[in-house]
Amino acid sequence: MLNGRAIDEQRDMLGQKTGVEQEAPAGEAEHIAEPFDPDDIDVVTRSMTVDLLLSRTASGMIDLQPDFQRRWGVWDVKRQSRLIESLLLRIPLPVLYAAEDDDERWEIVDGIQRLSTIARFINPKIIDGQPLILSGLEYLRDYEGKDFQGLGARLQMRLREAELIIHLIRKGTPPEVKFNIFARINTGGVSLSPQELRHAITPGKARDLLEKWASSPEFLAATDGSVRPIRMDDRELVLRFLGFYLLGLAAYRQPDMDGFLIAAMKTINVTDDATLMEVRERFVRAMTTAHKIFGKDAFRKRFSTDAARLPINKAVFEALSVNLALLSDAQREVLVRRSEQVRTDFIELCLNRSFESAISQGTGDIRKVNLRFNAMQQMLSRIADDA
Repeated sequence: MLNGRAIDEQRDMLGQKTGVEQEAPAGEAEHIAEPFDPDDIDVVTRSMTVDLLLSRTASGMIDLQPDFQRRWGVWDVKRQSRLIESLLLRIPLPVLYAAEDDDERWEIVDGIQRLSTIARFINPKIIDGQPLILSGLEYLRDYEGKDFQGLGARLQMRLREAELIIHLIRKGTPPEVKFNIFARINTGGVSLSPQELRHAITPGKARDLLEKWASSPEFLAATDGSVRPIRMDDRELVLRFLGFYLLGLAAYRQPDMDGFLIAAMKTINVTDDATLMEVRERFVRAMTTAHKIFGKDAFRKRFSTDAARLPINKAVFEALSVNLALLSDAQREVLVRRSEQVRTDFIELCLNRSFESAISQGTGDIRKVNLRFNAMQQMLSRIADDA
Protein backbone atom coordinates (compact mmCIF):
# COMPACT_ATOMS: atom_id res chain seq x y z
CA MET A 1 0.00 0.00 0.00
CA LEU A 2 1.60 3.24 -1.18
CA ASN A 3 0.10 6.71 -1.04
CA GLY A 4 -3.21 5.22 -0.02
CA ARG A 5 -3.39 2.81 -2.98
CA ALA A 6 -2.32 -0.81 -3.28
CA ILE A 7 0.16 -1.43 -6.09
CA ASP A 8 -0.52 -4.67 -7.95
CA GLU A 9 1.63 -6.22 -10.66
CA GLN A 10 0.21 -7.89 -13.74
CA ARG A 11 0.67 -11.64 -13.97
CA ASP A 12 0.90 -13.95 -16.94
CA MET A 13 -1.14 -17.08 -17.63
CA LEU A 14 1.15 -19.08 -15.34
CA GLY A 15 0.74 -16.63 -12.47
CA GLN A 16 4.22 -15.15 -12.81
CA LYS A 17 4.80 -11.41 -12.48
CA THR A 18 5.24 -9.53 -15.76
CA GLY A 19 7.12 -6.50 -14.45
CA VAL A 20 4.29 -4.09 -15.34
CA GLU A 21 1.93 -2.43 -12.90
CA GLN A 22 -1.71 -3.49 -13.07
CA GLU A 23 -3.88 -0.51 -13.94
CA ALA A 24 -6.91 -0.04 -11.72
CA PRO A 25 -10.19 0.15 -13.66
CA ALA A 26 -12.13 3.37 -13.95
CA GLY A 27 -14.83 4.04 -11.41
CA GLU A 28 -17.54 3.99 -14.06
CA ALA A 29 -18.49 1.06 -16.25
CA GLU A 30 -16.52 0.46 -19.40
CA HIS A 31 -18.24 1.46 -22.62
CA ILE A 32 -17.59 1.61 -26.32
CA ALA A 33 -16.39 5.14 -27.00
CA GLU A 34 -17.91 5.25 -30.49
CA PRO A 35 -20.63 2.65 -31.18
CA PHE A 36 -20.00 0.77 -34.39
CA ASP A 37 -22.48 -0.16 -37.10
CA PRO A 38 -23.83 -3.71 -36.58
CA ASP A 39 -23.65 -4.13 -40.34
CA ASP A 40 -19.84 -4.02 -39.99
CA ILE A 41 -19.92 -7.38 -38.21
CA ASP A 42 -19.28 -10.21 -40.67
CA VAL A 43 -19.06 -13.53 -38.84
CA VAL A 44 -19.62 -16.94 -40.38
CA THR A 45 -19.82 -20.29 -38.61
CA ARG A 46 -18.21 -23.32 -40.20
CA SER A 47 -18.08 -26.99 -39.26
CA MET A 48 -14.81 -28.49 -40.50
CA THR A 49 -13.16 -31.87 -40.16
CA VAL A 50 -9.83 -32.21 -38.41
CA ASP A 51 -8.34 -33.38 -41.73
CA LEU A 52 -9.40 -30.20 -43.50
CA LEU A 53 -8.11 -27.98 -40.69
CA LEU A 54 -4.74 -29.74 -40.71
CA SER A 55 -4.59 -29.41 -44.49
CA ARG A 56 -5.13 -25.64 -44.21
CA THR A 57 -2.49 -25.51 -41.50
CA ALA A 58 0.06 -27.43 -43.56
CA SER A 59 -0.47 -25.03 -46.48
CA GLY A 60 0.05 -21.97 -44.25
CA MET A 61 -3.57 -20.83 -44.40
CA ILE A 62 -3.95 -21.38 -40.65
CA ASP A 63 -1.22 -20.20 -38.30
CA LEU A 64 -0.83 -22.45 -35.26
CA GLN A 65 2.38 -20.80 -34.10
CA PRO A 66 1.38 -17.14 -33.99
CA ASP A 67 3.61 -14.59 -32.36
CA PHE A 68 1.67 -14.29 -29.15
CA GLN A 69 1.55 -16.37 -26.04
CA ARG A 70 -1.22 -18.91 -26.42
CA ARG A 71 1.32 -21.43 -27.58
CA TRP A 72 0.65 -25.13 -27.54
CA GLY A 73 3.54 -25.74 -25.15
CA VAL A 74 1.58 -24.14 -22.31
CA TRP A 75 -0.53 -27.30 -21.96
CA ASP A 76 1.15 -30.27 -20.32
CA VAL A 77 1.08 -33.78 -21.81
CA LYS A 78 -1.72 -34.92 -19.54
CA ARG A 79 -4.05 -32.12 -20.64
CA GLN A 80 -3.18 -32.63 -24.29
CA SER A 81 -3.78 -36.37 -23.95
CA ARG A 82 -7.20 -35.86 -22.40
CA LEU A 83 -8.22 -33.58 -25.26
CA ILE A 84 -7.37 -36.37 -27.71
CA GLU A 85 -9.27 -38.77 -25.44
CA SER A 86 -12.32 -36.49 -25.64
CA LEU A 87 -12.25 -36.62 -29.42
CA LEU A 88 -11.92 -40.40 -29.38
CA LEU A 89 -14.94 -40.54 -27.06
CA ARG A 90 -16.82 -38.24 -29.51
CA ILE A 91 -17.17 -35.52 -26.88
CA PRO A 92 -17.68 -32.15 -28.67
CA LEU A 93 -14.96 -29.56 -28.12
CA PRO A 94 -15.67 -25.86 -27.43
CA VAL A 95 -16.02 -23.66 -30.51
CA LEU A 96 -12.95 -21.99 -32.02
CA TYR A 97 -12.60 -18.36 -33.05
CA ALA A 98 -10.49 -17.03 -35.91
CA ALA A 99 -9.89 -13.78 -37.75
CA GLU A 100 -9.44 -13.80 -41.52
CA ASP A 101 -6.84 -11.49 -43.08
CA ASP A 102 -6.84 -9.95 -46.56
CA ASP A 103 -5.17 -13.08 -48.00
CA GLU A 104 -7.85 -15.28 -46.41
CA ARG A 105 -5.40 -16.75 -43.92
CA TRP A 106 -6.85 -17.53 -40.51
CA GLU A 107 -5.35 -16.25 -37.29
CA ILE A 108 -6.69 -18.48 -34.53
CA VAL A 109 -7.55 -16.28 -31.56
CA ASP A 110 -9.31 -18.80 -29.33
CA GLY A 111 -8.40 -22.45 -29.83
CA ILE A 112 -4.67 -22.53 -30.52
CA GLN A 113 -4.09 -24.97 -27.68
CA ARG A 114 -6.70 -27.38 -29.00
CA LEU A 115 -5.72 -27.29 -32.67
CA SER A 116 -2.02 -27.47 -31.90
CA THR A 117 -2.56 -30.48 -29.64
CA ILE A 118 -4.45 -32.27 -32.42
CA ALA A 119 -1.73 -31.39 -34.94
CA ARG A 120 0.98 -32.57 -32.57
CA PHE A 121 -0.74 -35.92 -32.17
CA ILE A 122 -1.72 -36.59 -35.79
CA ASN A 123 1.02 -34.82 -37.75
CA PRO A 124 3.61 -33.08 -35.51
CA LYS A 125 5.68 -32.01 -38.53
CA ILE A 126 3.06 -29.35 -39.26
CA ILE A 127 4.05 -27.42 -36.15
CA ASP A 128 7.65 -28.61 -35.97
CA GLY A 129 6.78 -30.34 -32.72
CA GLN A 130 7.57 -33.59 -31.01
CA PRO A 131 5.03 -36.44 -31.34
CA LEU A 132 2.46 -36.60 -28.55
CA ILE A 133 2.46 -39.84 -26.58
CA LEU A 134 -0.83 -40.31 -24.73
CA SER A 135 -0.46 -40.17 -20.96
CA GLY A 136 -2.78 -39.76 -17.98
CA LEU A 137 -5.91 -40.96 -19.79
CA GLU A 138 -9.04 -41.23 -17.70
CA TYR A 139 -11.16 -43.75 -19.64
CA LEU A 140 -9.24 -45.18 -22.60
CA ARG A 141 -6.41 -46.54 -20.51
CA ASP A 142 -5.65 -49.27 -23.03
CA TYR A 143 -4.14 -46.54 -25.21
CA GLU A 144 -1.81 -45.21 -22.53
CA GLY A 145 1.65 -44.73 -24.05
CA LYS A 146 0.33 -44.86 -27.63
CA ASP A 147 1.03 -42.38 -30.39
CA PHE A 148 -1.24 -41.77 -33.39
CA GLN A 149 0.11 -44.78 -35.28
CA GLY A 150 -0.64 -46.98 -32.29
CA LEU A 151 -4.38 -46.31 -32.38
CA GLY A 152 -5.31 -48.50 -35.31
CA ALA A 153 -7.10 -47.52 -38.53
CA ARG A 154 -10.60 -47.19 -37.04
CA LEU A 155 -9.68 -44.70 -34.31
CA GLN A 156 -7.29 -42.84 -36.61
CA MET A 157 -10.18 -42.24 -39.02
CA ARG A 158 -12.44 -41.20 -36.13
CA LEU A 159 -9.96 -38.46 -35.25
CA ARG A 160 -9.45 -37.33 -38.84
CA GLU A 161 -13.18 -37.08 -39.49
CA ALA A 162 -14.04 -35.39 -36.18
CA GLU A 163 -15.70 -32.03 -36.80
CA LEU A 164 -14.86 -28.77 -35.04
CA ILE A 165 -16.97 -25.62 -35.14
CA ILE A 166 -15.22 -22.36 -36.00
CA HIS A 167 -16.62 -18.84 -35.76
CA LEU A 168 -14.71 -16.89 -38.42
CA ILE A 169 -14.64 -13.11 -38.45
CA ARG A 170 -14.31 -12.32 -42.12
CA LYS A 171 -11.86 -9.98 -43.76
CA GLY A 172 -13.23 -6.48 -44.18
CA THR A 173 -14.55 -6.34 -40.64
CA PRO A 174 -12.93 -3.21 -39.11
CA PRO A 175 -10.14 -4.00 -36.61
CA GLU A 176 -11.94 -2.06 -33.89
CA VAL A 177 -15.00 -4.27 -34.34
CA LYS A 178 -12.87 -7.43 -34.35
CA PHE A 179 -11.20 -6.30 -31.13
CA ASN A 180 -14.52 -5.70 -29.42
CA ILE A 181 -15.88 -9.07 -30.52
CA PHE A 182 -12.82 -10.96 -29.34
CA ALA A 183 -12.69 -8.99 -26.10
CA ARG A 184 -16.25 -10.13 -25.39
CA ILE A 185 -15.55 -13.83 -26.03
CA ASN A 186 -12.00 -13.76 -24.63
CA THR A 187 -12.97 -15.17 -21.24
CA GLY A 188 -11.35 -18.60 -21.30
CA GLY A 189 -8.94 -20.02 -18.76
CA VAL A 190 -5.94 -18.56 -20.63
CA SER A 191 -7.29 -15.30 -22.03
CA LEU A 192 -5.35 -13.22 -24.49
CA SER A 193 -3.98 -9.90 -23.28
CA PRO A 194 -5.20 -6.73 -25.04
CA GLN A 195 -1.91 -6.45 -26.94
CA GLU A 196 -2.12 -10.07 -28.06
CA LEU A 197 -5.59 -9.33 -29.40
CA ARG A 198 -4.38 -6.20 -31.20
CA HIS A 199 -1.52 -8.23 -32.65
CA ALA A 200 -3.88 -10.96 -33.87
CA ILE A 201 -6.33 -8.67 -35.66
CA THR A 202 -3.91 -6.09 -37.10
CA PRO A 203 -1.48 -7.70 -39.54
CA GLY A 204 1.30 -5.69 -41.14
CA LYS A 205 4.81 -4.44 -40.46
CA ALA A 206 3.79 -3.02 -37.07
CA ARG A 207 4.05 -6.52 -35.63
CA ASP A 208 7.73 -6.93 -36.47
CA LEU A 209 8.54 -3.31 -35.65
CA LEU A 210 7.15 -3.52 -32.13
CA GLU A 211 9.06 -6.73 -31.48
CA LYS A 212 12.35 -5.23 -32.71
CA TRP A 213 12.01 -1.98 -30.76
CA ALA A 214 11.02 -3.86 -27.61
CA SER A 215 14.15 -6.00 -28.01
CA SER A 216 16.49 -3.04 -28.51
CA PRO A 217 19.35 -2.59 -26.01
CA GLU A 218 18.14 0.92 -25.17
CA PHE A 219 14.62 -0.23 -24.25
CA LEU A 220 15.93 -3.18 -22.26
CA ALA A 221 18.36 -0.94 -20.36
CA ALA A 222 15.72 1.71 -19.62
CA THR A 223 13.27 -0.89 -18.32
CA ASP A 224 16.06 -2.82 -16.55
CA GLY A 225 15.00 -5.90 -18.53
CA SER A 226 12.14 -6.32 -16.09
CA VAL A 227 9.21 -6.40 -18.52
CA ARG A 228 8.56 -10.02 -19.43
CA PRO A 229 7.60 -10.36 -23.12
CA ILE A 230 5.39 -13.41 -22.60
CA ARG A 231 2.13 -11.39 -22.83
CA MET A 232 3.52 -8.66 -25.12
CA ASP A 233 3.54 -6.04 -22.37
CA ASP A 234 6.87 -4.81 -23.72
CA ARG A 235 5.39 -4.32 -27.18
CA GLU A 236 2.40 -2.48 -25.75
CA LEU A 237 4.75 -0.01 -24.09
CA VAL A 238 6.48 0.64 -27.40
CA LEU A 239 3.09 0.95 -29.13
CA ARG A 240 1.93 3.51 -26.59
CA PHE A 241 5.00 5.59 -27.34
CA LEU A 242 4.42 5.34 -31.08
CA GLY A 243 0.72 6.08 -30.77
CA PHE A 244 1.18 9.35 -28.93
CA TYR A 245 4.29 10.32 -30.87
CA LEU A 246 2.93 9.64 -34.37
CA LEU A 247 -0.71 10.58 -33.83
CA GLY A 248 -0.16 13.26 -31.21
CA LEU A 249 -1.91 13.92 -27.93
CA ALA A 250 -4.71 15.82 -29.72
CA ALA A 251 -5.67 12.62 -31.56
CA TYR A 252 -6.76 11.03 -28.29
CA ARG A 253 -10.31 12.41 -28.39
CA GLN A 254 -12.30 9.54 -26.90
CA PRO A 255 -11.83 7.46 -23.74
CA ASP A 256 -10.82 4.40 -25.72
CA MET A 257 -7.17 3.43 -25.29
CA ASP A 258 -7.66 0.10 -27.06
CA GLY A 259 -9.12 1.82 -30.13
CA PHE A 260 -6.35 4.41 -30.06
CA LEU A 261 -3.65 1.74 -29.98
CA ILE A 262 -5.29 -0.18 -32.84
CA ALA A 263 -5.27 3.07 -34.83
CA ALA A 264 -1.59 3.44 -33.92
CA MET A 265 -0.78 -0.01 -35.33
CA LYS A 266 -2.64 0.84 -38.55
CA THR A 267 -0.71 4.11 -38.77
CA ILE A 268 2.62 2.31 -38.35
CA ASN A 269 1.64 -0.04 -41.18
CA VAL A 270 1.21 2.85 -43.64
CA THR A 271 4.09 5.06 -42.43
CA ASP A 272 7.12 5.06 -44.70
CA ASP A 273 10.31 3.44 -43.45
CA ALA A 274 12.33 6.67 -43.55
CA THR A 275 9.91 8.34 -41.15
CA LEU A 276 9.90 5.32 -38.87
CA MET A 277 13.70 5.38 -38.76
CA GLU A 278 13.60 9.02 -37.63
CA VAL A 279 11.04 8.15 -34.95
CA ARG A 280 13.20 5.23 -33.85
CA GLU A 281 16.10 7.63 -33.28
CA ARG A 282 13.84 9.73 -31.09
CA PHE A 283 12.70 6.62 -29.23
CA VAL A 284 16.29 5.49 -28.63
CA ARG A 285 17.27 8.92 -27.32
CA ALA A 286 14.27 8.97 -25.01
CA MET A 287 15.14 5.52 -23.63
CA THR A 288 18.79 6.46 -23.16
CA THR A 289 17.91 9.72 -21.43
CA ALA A 290 15.39 8.09 -19.10
CA HIS A 291 17.97 5.48 -18.13
CA LYS A 292 20.63 8.12 -17.44
CA ILE A 293 18.27 10.16 -15.29
CA PHE A 294 16.36 7.50 -13.37
CA GLY A 295 18.59 4.43 -13.62
CA LYS A 296 16.65 1.33 -12.59
CA ASP A 297 13.71 3.49 -11.49
CA ALA A 298 12.77 4.70 -14.99
CA PHE A 299 9.04 4.64 -15.79
CA ARG A 300 8.05 3.66 -12.26
CA LYS A 301 6.13 5.56 -9.62
CA ARG A 302 8.16 6.75 -6.68
CA PHE A 303 6.78 8.37 -3.55
CA SER A 304 10.01 8.77 -1.58
CA THR A 305 13.73 8.32 -2.11
CA ASP A 306 13.93 5.27 0.12
CA ALA A 307 10.75 3.49 -1.02
CA ALA A 308 10.90 0.04 -2.58
CA ARG A 309 11.07 -0.10 -6.36
CA LEU A 310 7.70 -0.57 -8.08
CA PRO A 311 6.81 -2.23 -11.42
CA ILE A 312 6.85 -0.33 -14.71
CA ASN A 313 3.81 1.92 -15.04
CA LYS A 314 2.33 2.16 -18.55
CA ALA A 315 0.94 5.64 -18.09
CA VAL A 316 4.25 6.96 -16.78
CA PHE A 317 6.07 5.25 -19.64
CA GLU A 318 4.02 6.90 -22.37
CA ALA A 319 4.03 10.37 -20.80
CA LEU A 320 7.74 10.38 -19.95
CA SER A 321 9.05 8.69 -23.11
CA VAL A 322 7.08 10.85 -25.54
CA ASN A 323 7.96 14.09 -23.75
CA LEU A 324 11.64 13.16 -23.67
CA ALA A 325 11.53 12.31 -27.37
CA LEU A 326 10.06 15.71 -28.21
CA LEU A 327 12.85 17.63 -26.47
CA SER A 328 16.00 18.81 -28.20
CA ASP A 329 19.36 17.15 -27.63
CA ALA A 330 20.45 20.21 -25.65
CA GLN A 331 17.43 20.01 -23.38
CA ARG A 332 17.97 16.31 -22.76
CA GLU A 333 21.60 16.96 -21.86
CA VAL A 334 20.50 19.53 -19.27
CA LEU A 335 18.04 17.04 -17.78
CA VAL A 336 20.80 14.44 -17.46
CA ARG A 337 23.07 16.95 -15.69
CA ARG A 338 20.21 17.84 -13.36
CA SER A 339 19.09 14.26 -12.79
CA GLU A 340 18.75 14.68 -9.05
CA GLN A 341 16.34 17.57 -9.49
CA VAL A 342 14.32 15.63 -12.08
CA ARG A 343 13.99 12.69 -9.69
CA THR A 344 13.01 14.96 -6.81
CA ASP A 345 10.40 16.80 -8.87
CA PHE A 346 9.02 13.52 -10.18
CA ILE A 347 8.46 12.32 -6.60
CA GLU A 348 6.56 15.53 -5.96
CA LEU A 349 4.42 14.81 -9.01
CA CYS A 350 3.63 11.31 -7.78
CA LEU A 351 2.60 12.73 -4.42
CA ASN A 352 0.13 15.03 -6.18
CA ARG A 353 -3.25 13.36 -5.84
CA SER A 354 -4.52 14.35 -9.28
CA PHE A 355 -1.37 13.21 -11.07
CA GLU A 356 -1.20 9.97 -9.10
CA SER A 357 -4.79 9.23 -10.05
CA ALA A 358 -4.01 9.99 -13.70
CA ILE A 359 -1.32 7.27 -13.77
CA SER A 360 -3.16 4.72 -11.63
CA GLN A 361 -6.89 4.46 -12.16
CA GLY A 362 -9.00 4.82 -15.29
CA THR A 363 -5.91 5.97 -17.16
CA GLY A 364 -7.73 6.00 -20.50
CA ASP A 365 -9.89 8.95 -19.40
CA ILE A 366 -9.22 11.90 -21.73
CA ARG A 367 -8.71 14.36 -18.88
CA LYS A 368 -6.26 12.06 -17.16
CA VAL A 369 -4.29 11.44 -20.34
CA ASN A 370 -3.96 15.17 -20.91
CA LEU A 371 -3.17 15.83 -17.25
CA ARG A 372 -0.24 13.41 -17.05
CA PHE A 373 1.22 14.45 -20.41
CA ASN A 374 0.97 18.14 -19.63
CA ALA A 375 2.27 17.77 -16.08
CA MET A 376 5.26 15.76 -17.31
CA GLN A 377 5.96 18.25 -20.09
CA GLN A 378 5.84 21.21 -17.70
CA MET A 379 8.13 19.52 -15.19
CA LEU A 380 10.75 18.56 -17.79
CA SER A 381 10.65 21.89 -19.61
CA ARG A 382 10.95 23.86 -16.38
CA ILE A 383 14.14 22.04 -15.46
CA ALA A 384 15.59 21.85 -18.98
CA ASP A 385 14.98 25.52 -19.76
CA ASP A 386 15.95 26.93 -16.36
CA ALA A 387 19.20 28.66 -17.19
